[in-house]
Amino acid sequence: MSSYRIGIDLGGTNIKSAIFDADNHLLLERSDPTEASSGPFPVLARIANIVREMLAQQAIASEQVECMGMGIPGLLNPATGMSFFSPNFPGWENIAVVEEMQRHFPFPIYIDNDVRINLYGEWKFGAGVGRRNLLLVTLGTGLGSGIVVDGRVLYGQTASVGEIGHLNMFREGRPCRCGSSGCLGRYVSAVGMVRTFTERLDQGEPSVVRQWVDGDTSAITARMISDAYDAGDGLARQVMKETGELFGFGLGSAINLFNPELVIIGGGMSAAGERLLAPVRETVALHSLKVPREACEIVPAKLGGRAGMIGAAAYAAERHSAERRSAEQEQHWD
Repeated sequence: MSSYRIGIDLGGTNIKSAIFDADNHLLLERSDPTEASSGPFPVLARIANIVREMLAQQAIASEQVECMGMGIPGLLNPATGMSFFSPNFPGWENIAVVEEMQRHFPFPIYIDNDVRINLYGEWKFGAGVGRRNLLLVTLGTGLGSGIVVDGRVLYGQTASVGEIGHLNMFREGRPCRCGSSGCLGRYVSAVGMVRTFTERLDQGEPSVVRQWVDGDTSAITARMISDAYDAGDGLARQVMKETGELFGFGLGSAINLFNPELVIIGGGMSAAGERLLAPVRETVALHSLKVPREACEIVPAKLGGRAGMIGAAAYAAERHSAERRSAEQEQHWD
């Protein structure tokens, strides 16, 4: 009987879902509004309905599904399936995600942090194929990272390895939801860059973007800043350069710490491309250790918005396979 895998990438705006066959071929994908404001249990019920609809569309029975993986933003415990905190999801604290989802489905379900799920996707099927030491950084609403050292994904005592978005860059900087201030992600992210740009506008600096939004600075987006950059706007170019330089200081520290052979830049803000990455590379070259720096390449991600779905399914298959091997060994010794 054919077997299938499901990958779910839960985002603050959209739920991205996909079904793969046992050879990781994509059979079906879709994207649905998250409606995070409705609370955690309505969101999880929505995911369950989406999965049921996809299985029905492909005429796949639940018994044919090998496993399902889910990428969940925030802090969690992959071993217990518990999500402790998700910053952009109201009321999302101490949610037993796996237990709740198992009420709907008989197949094994696994969760991990959304950035690590993207890491699995890019490592196994994207820009990181064949590499044993790599760092994935996602730039979107915030800044997150996942790390592979000597062919193993790092987790740490509380599965919190890779929170470089909370490197302190300024002693008394912008307040952060983590409780600290001056964190890298409050500046190097779509939200952070827009805030920097808006602050400069409020200080009276000129920009074509002011006319684009008819003076409503709340309508400014990171994409507008990129477009203004291409139009030769001085403020857009200055803010993009400063954002890239600050990112370079943070990334240089990560390169010094983890010694990757490859850094992959993903997430929606990575669409800025060399506008952002050029000053990143220049800063890394000036402010990180020479030997690890010269052994490290900085590249854009390959899988785009599909990385999370692909990675979630691959991660689940790996967890499921490891559990089966462990069970077989226990039976052997019994």
